[in-house]
Amino acid sequence: MRQVNFVVIFVICLALVLFGIENTDPATIHIVRGLDIEAPLCIELMISLGVGAVLAWVFSVWVQVQGYFKINPQVQQREMRIQQLEEDVERYRVELEDLQPMLPGAAKDTGTEEAVA
Repeated sequence: MRQVNFVVIFVICLALVLFGIENTDPATIHIVRGLDIEAPLCIELMISLGVGAVLAWVFSVWVQVQGYFKINPQVQQREMRIQQLEEDVERYRVELEDLQPMLPGAAKDTGTEEAVA
């Protein structure tokens, strides 16, 4: 996939370079009333592409930041369920420890073992 991305970017950059070589005539940009900039068309194109790339990057970062702070309700419900189950396990463990001495065959070892032949 990286090779495909590289080829696509290379072809686009090559096309822009060829376009820039052919379009060196000065062009005027009217930014606001009274503010006009005159520069070769290829320079204006590169500047506009750079601004577009920066805006796309900023938007991408913004979407990722929003994703970090957005908590999925299903994940939140699962976390609550896990916490409840852990509390249940701990409660059952305490109950089992309390009932352990009452179980038959739960006599404590006295340290002597019978030899079975």
